[in-house]
Amino acid sequence: MAVAIEAERLVKKFGQHVVLDELSFTVDEGTVLGVLGPNGAGKTTAVKAVTGLCALDSGSARILGHSVSKESNVVKQLTGFSGQYAAVDEDLTTMENLVLVGRLYGHTKSDAQRRAHELVEAFDMGSYARKRVAQHSGGMRRRVDLACALVGTPKVLVLDEPTTGLDPSSRVSLWQMIQGLVGDGMTLLLTTQYLEEADVLADQILVMSKGRQVAHGAPEDLKGRLGGEQVVVELASTEADTARAAKVVEGILAGTGAQIATQDGQLSFRVPDASRWLASCVSALTADGISIGGLSVKAPTLDDVFFALTGDSMEPTEPDAQLAFITGGS
Repeated sequence: MAVAIEAERLVKKFGQHVVLDELSFTVDEGTVLGVLGPNGAGKTTAVKAVTGLCALDSGSARILGHSVSKESNVVKQLTGFSGQYAAVDEDLTTMENLVLVGRLYGHTKSDAQRRAHELVEAFDMGSYARKRVAQHSGGMRRRVDLACALVGTPKVLVLDEPTTGLDPSSRVSLWQMIQGLVGDGMTLLLTTQYLEEADVLADQILVMSKGRQVAHGAPEDLKGRLGGEQVVVELASTEADTARAAKVVEGILAGTGAQIATQDGQLSFRVPDASRWLASCVSALTADGISIGGLSVKAPTLDDVFFALTGDSMEPTEPDAQLAFITGGS
């Protein structure tokens, strides 16, 4: 598979502060790379650097084989960019914004109008075409902004936190549009603060911390590195029994490499094939006279991955958005 985006040892400093520290990554054509990281990790700087919107101190970036620094005009034609906030003129209508962007790309007036009509139809914005953007909802403004990023028919689309601040329904609508673009062969580089968004959209995930890459892989592969599902055993017993229960479970799990955590009458551990080990642990605890108040098994999530890698947690996710996406809601 051909490489659409290639970033090699990117370094960017603001004064003495290193924002990008030898960051390297690639994105294959027709795939989605989701970039995750805590605030200040360098996500926005990274995506701006590979599109030529941020000058580097060292390192290089290429879009479809073209140097971002040496062939900027070609790269601009190949790349669409949408930042964290909708960059549209609120005093203009949807159509006027799209035509304006087309003219800035050098299109003739008729070509700009034709492309604007295509995008209005593709993004189901017909009833908003002649309305000022100031009258639009946040979700519709984002839709217009995404359409503006596509005026030049780019091969590569870069989205910096495209759904931040949107309600779950609007977020799902934008997800569906993005998946449609990727289905048509577009390459996407996406930063997001929503873990479920990365899980739904990304083929590969890049986790950043302090300007560096700390992990890169498919979502399921990253989850698999955690060592299995998390088992939580709630004890209906005293604190002394908690320590005794931990010793019993340690004996059952010996050789698995699982580490047992105890807190407030609770045991937790992560182990492959959790259902098998859970049954053994329950039997052993019961045989030892230790009462169990509750049990739960949780599959690893991207939040677990993120915390394990960075020691931090992402912003709270909104599961309603993912549920609506899975069930076909809007």
